[in-house]
Amino acid sequence: MSSLNFGRAVQAALTLAAITGTIGSTPARADIKNYEFQLVQPTVQAGADRIVTVRLVDKTTGKAVPDAVIFATRLDMAPDGMQEMATKVTPMPGTEPGTYRFKANFSMEGRWLSLGAKVQGETGTVENKLVVTADK
Repeated sequence: MSSLNFGRAVQAALTLAAITGTIGSTPARADIKNYEFQLVQPTVQAGADRIVTVRLVDKTTGKAVPDAVIFATRLDMAPDGMQEMATKVTPMPGTEPGTYRFKANFSMEGRWLSLGAKVQGETGTVENKLVVTADK
């Protein structure tokens, strides 16, 4: 994701939070380090239009965190030393609160990764690098 697009995504997320009144209206629940993304399924079949589902979890309670603003997504093959092999990621509606789905083209077998999000009422950014393995 280019830094220009990344900056626009952050600005849009902050504008949405300001409009909906979530900045400063909710006391902080936990340290931002207490949140993490977890893969619902660690593998996908290689091919076009594959769906990856992740869950954002509060590690102190074990509960899924709904309504986060996902602003940075990147799938590339950096774990296999091919970070230039990147693919477009399209957000999809989650199927349950606290889950976030993305459609992507896994053009070949290998390991792919990376997410960033803002949790409503928290300062800081949740950033995780997840490894999704694309199999035949």
